[in-house]
Amino acid sequence: MGVRSRWTASDVPDQTGRVAVITGSNTGIGYPTALALAKHGATVVLAVRDADKGAAAADRIRRSCPQAAVEVQPLDLSSLESVRAAAAALKSAHRRIDLLINNAGVMYTPKQTTVDGFELQFGTNHLGHFALTGLLLPQLIRVKGSRVVTVSSMAHRIMAAIHFDDLQWENGYNRIAAYGQSKLANLMFTYELQRRLAAKRKPTIAVAAHPGTANTELTRYLPPFFRPADRLLMPLVIQSAAMGALPTLRAATDPEVTGGQYYGPGGIGEQRGHPKPVEASRQAHDIELQQRLWAVSQELTGIRFPV
Repeated sequence: MGVRSRWTASDVPDQTGRVAVITGSNTGIGYPTALALAKHGATVVLAVRDADKGAAAADRIRRSCPQAAVEVQPLDLSSLESVRAAAAALKSAHRRIDLLINNAGVMYTPKQTTVDGFELQFGTNHLGHFALTGLLLPQLIRVKGSRVVTVSSMAHRIMAAIHFDDLQWENGYNRIAAYGQSKLANLMFTYELQRRLAAKRKPTIAVAAHPGTANTELTRYLPPFFRPADRLLMPLVIQSAAMGALPTLRAATDPEVTGGQYYGPGGIGEQRGHPKPVEASRQAHDIELQQRLWAVSQELTGIRFPV
C-alpha cells in the first residue's frame, strides 16, 4: 500500500532530459499536467489552439517554477492542416519526443463540424489526436521508455458506440452520444496502437487515462436539462483539476505502468480520488471494432503510422 495507494504529483520521477508534448495544456487538467512535468525537469510543449492563452499559461508555469523549460506550439485539432503544420514544427524542433499526451477535447457541443467536415467531437477528440500521433510517432519510437497517453472519459460507457454507419452524425445528432463515441474511440485507438507497437517490438507504449469528475471548462456545453442536477451533485463528487490530472501523470511517468493500461481515480465510481488502474468497457476491448476504427481513421485523415 503506502505511496502506491495514494499516488500524487510528488511521486512523478525525475523527468530531466525528457520532452513532453501536451495538447490542450493551457487550461483544465492539461495545465496541472504540464506544471507537474515541468517542475520535475521535463521540457514541456504546450500544444494549444490559442497561442496567446498558451503563452499566458507558460508564464504561469515559469512563475511557479523559474527553472521550467516551456514552449508553446499552436495546434488546432479540428483542422488536419493545423495538425500537419504543428507536427512538422515539432519534428523540426525536437529530434526526440518522450511523452505525447493527447489531452485536449471538447464535450457536449451543439452540432458543428470541423474544418474538414467531421463532427466536431469525433473530429477533435479522436481524429485530430489520431493524426497527430501518427505524424509524431517517428520521434517517439526512437526513444526508449517513450509513451503515448490518451485521455478518455467515463462517458465512453454512456450511450457510447462507434456509429460506423453514420460517424459524422449526419442523420440526427445526440451531443451526449457523440461525446461518448469520441471517448470510446480514444480507448480503442490506445489498445490498437499498443498492439501494433508491441508487434513491432517498439520501445514506445500506449496508455489511457481518465480524470473522473474534475473541475474544468469542459462542462460549459452541458445540456440545459442537466444543469440543475449538475449544480446539486457536483459539489459532492467533483475534484480539482490538479487531482483530475493525476491519472494522466501516473500513466505518463510511473515506471510500473505497462502498455495498454487504463488509469482513473480510485474512489467510488471512479469519480474522484488517487489514480489506479481501472477497467474499460467490454466494447472498448473488441479487437475487430478497434481494427475497423483504425482503418476508417486512416482513410479519413490520410495518415499512415510507421507501425
